[in-house]
Amino acid sequence: MAHEHPEIRVSPIFPVTDLLRALAHYAALGCTVSAHDEGYGFAALGGVELHLVVTEGHDPLRTAAAAYLHVPDADALAARWAGVERTSAPVDTDYGLREGAHVDPDGNLLRFGSPLPSDG
Repeated sequence: MAHEHPEIRVSPIFPVTDLLRALAHYAALGCTVSAHDEGYGFAALGGVELHLVVTEGHDPLRTAAAAYLHVPDADALAARWAGVERTSAPVDTDYGLREGAHVDPDGNLLRFGSPLPSDG
């Protein structure tokens, strides 16, 4: 009999300096956003939930976080995010993925990618 595990999910925690600005930014990316209190909030998109926490002394050049989003179509997500600053268009990689990136106002990186079509 196989051992069953409950569903396992992950919620990256991104440090931010201004929660309201961060929530507005993630809303502009199409996320559903909410605040738990003045220092902690959430941004959800599809099956991903980011936790946004106001972090004293956060330096976007030294203490930012990152997450990788596996998406069905990197070009479609890039087009959706095209109007939001610091979104880079996807490029084909030599390891079989088409990848793009987005950096939020606090220096946190969202890389995203989808498989390249097979030559089959």
